[in-house]
Amino acid sequence: MNQQIQSPSPAGFMSPPPVEPRQYTDAAEAVAALEAIYTRNTRFLCQAFENLAHEPPQGRYRAWYPQVSFETTSFGRIDSRLSYGHVASPGLYATTITRPDLFRSYLTTQLDLLIRNHGTAVTVSESGTPIPLHFAFGEGAYVEAAVAEKLDMPLRDIFDTPDLATTDDEIVNGLYVPAPGEPQPLAPFKAQRVDYSLARLSHYTATSAAHFQNFVLFTNYQFYIDEFCEHARQLMTEGGHGYDGFVEPGNLVTPAGHGAPVEGIAPARLPQMPAYHLTKPGHNGITMINIGVGPSNAKTITDHVAVLRPHAWLMLGHCAGLRNSQALGDYVLAHAYVREDHVLDDDLPSWVPIPALAEVQVAVQDAVAEITGLTDYDLKRIMRTGTVATIDNRNWELRDQRGPVQRLSQSRAIALDMESATIAANGFRFRVPYGTLLCVSDKPLHGELKLPGMASAFYRTQVNQHLKIGLLAMQKLAAMPPEQLHSRKLRSFFETAFQ
Repeated sequence: MNQQIQSPSPAGFMSPPPVEPRQYTDAAEAVAALEAIYTRNTRFLCQAFENLAHEPPQGRYRAWYPQVSFETTSFGRIDSRLSYGHVASPGLYATTITRPDLFRSYLTTQLDLLIRNHGTAVTVSESGTPIPLHFAFGEGAYVEAAVAEKLDMPLRDIFDTPDLATTDDEIVNGLYVPAPGEPQPLAPFKAQRVDYSLARLSHYTATSAAHFQNFVLFTNYQFYIDEFCEHARQLMTEGGHGYDGFVEPGNLVTPAGHGAPVEGIAPARLPQMPAYHLTKPGHNGITMINIGVGPSNAKTITDHVAVLRPHAWLMLGHCAGLRNSQALGDYVLAHAYVREDHVLDDDLPSWVPIPALAEVQVAVQDAVAEITGLTDYDLKRIMRTGTVATIDNRNWELRDQRGPVQRLSQSRAIALDMESATIAANGFRFRVPYGTLLCVSDKPLHGELKLPGMASAFYRTQVNQHLKIGLLAMQKLAAMPPEQLHSRKLRSFFETAFQ
């Protein structure tokens, strides 16, 4: 084992005994070893904190994240159809791991591909990255404030705390440059970045990360959530129809065959972006999140969902139709985006094209055809494929329209909203397959504004159908092999082996 990825306990720290690195050619055994290290080290930190309730600190406590590493001296001959599961060049690669229990299936798949594609063992060890106390307790854990209040020194003088200086997106943004002798990254996110997002997901959605599914629907209206919940509860009452549970904010779990939750506590008020989950074994069900309005929310939630490595996400929402030929209730399938949201300018410059992904486009178009009963040329009556523009100013109509209208016309935009390009761009950035199916709810350039009465009628007639299309599209994507769904279009010159 190379010295740079060993993690001996520094003198002066109270730490668990060091773990000897061990090589594995069986992915499941490697993941079990990662779990054992993680469980032992987080338990050590939690127990040390609890001991402070009745004894003074014995020093500074520290324990490390587990790590998996891999070294190859060959370029290898890998199936060129694969977009992940291999490294591009000889060298040493490593990544820190958190919550291996939550990511067991994902890690097993990634390590199995790596071992099979290169014919080389992986090494499990302790890393040199300490686990912050806050993350050792895990999401949703109750930490006794009275313990910290008894201390006559800051908590960070006794335990490691989150280091935001190293909790970043440099790897996934393609900006990470290892120091001399340091391993190349094996995964798109480091352990602290993942832990940070797991905590944020619980905060924003009021559901545990363990309930999130591999296929995610985002919406900007509660009406869609109401329809989703009604549909999910009906499925549960009827035995599930392939789903084994429905989870609502507060981790309210309704198992298949039940008409009401059997566990969890409903929150006193809904969180900022409530999430709902139709669950299947292997996380292959559907999660739906009401992200509210605006590109900031869209970026925030996708920044955090991305660490769960979903297989696809899709935006279902309302938009302004920009063409006179469109009618209220028509659908827009985005195949390109104009990005005037600006929230991702520092991470993904606006000159970067966001391509349409054939697998997602076909699944959505086929779902529209099946639900509406229209095919081929007749489908054009209710759906247009074209450019969607996303803007960060909801009241753009109140300014001089000549500038924005000219840009929209030159870009061939057919719809305008505030979230779709952000979600697609973050899907591109995070290598998560993405798509957009919008429904025209107003036509500001043609004097058709969304008034209360019109909106109510529109919601009654269109939301149910739109949601059915989204659910069917996700089922079609779930039927695809993951290696086919995860497009090579999303991979850059230098990529991590993990998807």
